[in-house]
Amino acid sequence: MHDEHSQHEHPKYAVIFGALCVFTLISILADVVDLSWGVKVVAVLSVATCKALCVMAWFMHLKFERGWKYVLLAPTTILALGLPLALTPDIGEHYYTQDVPQSDDYAEHQTRAAAHHGSAAAEH
Repeated sequence: MHDEHSQHEHPKYAVIFGALCVFTLISILADVVDLSWGVKVVAVLSVATCKALCVMAWFMHLKFERGWKYVLLAPTTILALGLPLALTPDIGEHYYTQDVPQSDDYAEHQTRAAAHHGSAAAEH
């Protein structure tokens, strides 16, 4: 009697596994084939997104859940978008610049120390 009233049909996991294998082969081929860097990045990230959606939808059973999953996802999304935006002025704009004040201070300190040690050695 329970079989007649099943709410949803579970997918065949072998089919999902096969799809994930095909997606993996596509991402490997995108890396091996001579493509421009931008096309390669877009292809690999698109395939990775498809794989993640397959895993989330079927293996994590999110496809069969109701709308509450979006309520739980909202704070996570806000934090995931807000944290990089909040850190951009501190880290994102100046992280890779070579002209940092600490390196100038260190070089000046080394010069002063060498001059001090040189004058101290001359006095003795």
